[in-house]
Amino acid sequence: MRTLNVPFEWQEQVIRAAITLQLCAFEDTGGIVAALTTSIPESRGTKRNWDYRYCWIRDAFHTVHALNRVGATFTMERFIEYVTNVIALEKQPMLKPVYSIVPELAIDEFETSALDGFLGHKPVRIGNAARDQVQHDVYGSVILAASQMFFDERLPKKGDEGLFRRLEPLGMSALSCALTPDAGIWEYRGRRRIHTHSAAMCWVACDRLSRIASKLGLQDRAAQWRTSADGLRETILTRAWNSELGCFVGSLDGDDFDASVLLLHELGIVSAVDERFVSTVEEIGRRLCREGCLLRYAAADDFGPPAVSFTICTFWYVDALAAIGRTDDARQVFEGLLAKVNHVGLLSEDLDPTTGELWGNFPQTYSMAGLIVSAMRLSKGWEDAR
Repeated sequence: MRTLNVPFEWQEQVIRAAITLQLCAFEDTGGIVAALTTSIPESRGTKRNWDYRYCWIRDAFHTVHALNRVGATFTMERFIEYVTNVIALEKQPMLKPVYSIVPELAIDEFETSALDGFLGHKPVRIGNAARDQVQHDVYGSVILAASQMFFDERLPKKGDEGLFRRLEPLGMSALSCALTPDAGIWEYRGRRRIHTHSAAMCWVACDRLSRIASKLGLQDRAAQWRTSADGLRETILTRAWNSELGCFVGSLDGDDFDASVLLLHELGIVSAVDERFVSTVEEIGRRLCREGCLLRYAAADDFGPPAVSFTICTFWYVDALAAIGRTDDARQVFEGLLAKVNHVGLLSEDLDPTTGELWGNFPQTYSMAGLIVSAMRLSKGWEDAR
């Protein structure tokens, strides 16, 4: 713990979150589980329950990103080794959304009647069918997770041209599928759209490859990836903007309010001072905020309308509020969320805004990662301790 880069404020909460994230990483392979449980439902009386004891590429990136913020870079180094092994297993540069922590093991989803379930909630699921979904954001997640390897002078083994060449085919996959439908970040089981977040993460893949190539002195590759990224960015921002709603929406040419668009500034595809992003943050707050907690979306999905907030989305809202200059509002939402952690400082996936009950699998790496990132962003500086 003494080597962690912790903020001046909320040190205990950040340390607890960092320890939790590191305990969710399997040291033997570098895989990072999304949570340590299965089938704890998203809310009381729902069949929305899933097995999270696997390594989602997206969730793992958020874990790596949070741990990097506190200087715990070893998890990133091991995760890149894990991803390299995953890439080697695939016959083509196409990635699945989720893998076992030992990548070659199967995770076929089935229900078991032998277990009663959490508080009697059934079904109890083993495995996860998301393995068979198409989710285009995985390519940006891998390349974004790896990018620090090329720029961080502290690392004993930095990214080199060999790693860049292994990442380039993933960038080509991202470029080819960026504007095609997928299941999206929320893993819809009954629909496919061109989701804004997925497209933006494909842009991230191209953008970061350009930066990495430039760092390595590969100017031709840097220019080619920059051209691809710039063209993709223009298309995404044009088609994701809904002028009638005054908001970036969850799918291109769509009209759905989705908390994931709050990440557009964080990813670097749009500036925090862009009037469209400011309007988006305010509109998402009006549409999706319940008692200081944010829903993923409000529209009905495969199981009907969602009943609870999704904790990582509330942290994204905190970060977005801070980015557009509403720091006092951001702190208020953040401290309200901290007040809802359990007796050992942990958070699950979901939270009932009305009762304050924690629901969903536990502890959720998404949620603990969000806590770290928001705390680092909002905290007063150490010079304020004087």
